[in-house]
Amino acid sequence: MRPRTAAPRALAGAAALALAATACSGSDEPSGEAAGGLVIWADPERTDVLQPFAEEFGEANGVRVEVQSLPVDDIQGDFVTAHEAGSGPDILVGAHDWIGNLVQNGSIDPVQLPGDAAERFDEGAIDAVTYQGQLYGVPYAMESLMLVRNTELAPEAPATVEEMVETGTALKEDGEVKEVLGLQVSQTGDPFHLQPFYSSAGGYLFGTDDEGDPDPSDLGVGTDASVEAMEKVAELGEDGDGALKRSIDADNVNALFERGETPYFVTGPWSLAGIKDAGVDYAISPVPGFEGMDEARPFLGVQSFFVASGGENKVLAEEFIVNNVAQPELATALYEADPRPPALLEVFEAAEADDPDLSAMMEAAEQAEPMPAIPEMSAIWDPFGKAQAAVIGGEDPAGAVSSAEKAISEQIG
Repeated sequence: MRPRTAAPRALAGAAALALAATACSGSDEPSGEAAGGLVIWADPERTDVLQPFAEEFGEANGVRVEVQSLPVDDIQGDFVTAHEAGSGPDILVGAHDWIGNLVQNGSIDPVQLPGDAAERFDEGAIDAVTYQGQLYGVPYAMESLMLVRNTELAPEAPATVEEMVETGTALKEDGEVKEVLGLQVSQTGDPFHLQPFYSSAGGYLFGTDDEGDPDPSDLGVGTDASVEAMEKVAELGEDGDGALKRSIDADNVNALFERGETPYFVTGPWSLAGIKDAGVDYAISPVPGFEGMDEARPFLGVQSFFVASGGENKVLAEEFIVNNVAQPELATALYEADPRPPALLEVFEAAEADDPDLSAMMEAAEQAEPMPAIPEMSAIWDPFGKAQAAVIGGEDPAGAVSSAEKAISEQIG
């Protein structure tokens, strides 16, 4: 999330289309069909926001626009299946790291933004939705991990992991908190939430090619660097400082921080609403790295709109994206419904004036790198997560990493 300055400019729309006019509607039963109109698939939180914009677009173009709601955990797989069956939607709303899989399956098309319209977006967001040199989505929001601290317990932002652990340990020994750090690990690990520490200690998942894109032939898991990085993670584990625990997971980590039972919380923008509701005095800063090692580099995630390659109305779909997603009205509505940093610079700048958290989130994400969007990334999560959990539980890092490398390599082929 590295914003760059760009003067807002109007986007030119594609040619207007006229199809049989019918009413726009939302649906809880996705069918992928809209009788000669336009179908949009989104998760439930985005569906309600999109509804009035879909309605307005449908009325302006004389078409039926249907926004269909799918569970966020199912939407990518359902989209690929529907595409293969020839019954998918025209537009998909989802995460940028789906792109490699969707391109491999031939289910999305590149998107054309007119003129220099890409300069109106955050540079990191545009980089994230660019795959093999082509733009595959129009981004609307960004997210990255940050360190949220309870300022009553920890008034100052820690400069290093060691400083954070020292403060948290002292508070725990004094009986003021129950846990040194709130970071979800679970019994199966969490490579997404552990990436800042892993990267600070020199670990990487995939190298990069000459174009700077992730290189699946250069697997970082299993290298000496990955073992050394996991040795540093082990120092934070259950046989070490006790800052990382498998008993802390997605089900309890929010409550730990909201109840004041830990001074620090490694999380993203999605947790702020609960923290505010709990009345915690908090501040946001970057996740620190290990002393004398690299800066922590969390993943950058970007939410985007995609044009389905199997849709019957691809020109109309791109028209909707260009005339809505790339304009401030929809980007603002999406931000207000789910306050993650907007990808459209003019919307970010307007929101920043009223929300000081946005500047802090951008600073926390200064070193963030787009999550690899290559299909091979899907092979990482389960084996490497389990290896991380094993190491945090006290197993030998070299053996755990070696097992993960073997499992990942077998999946990649």
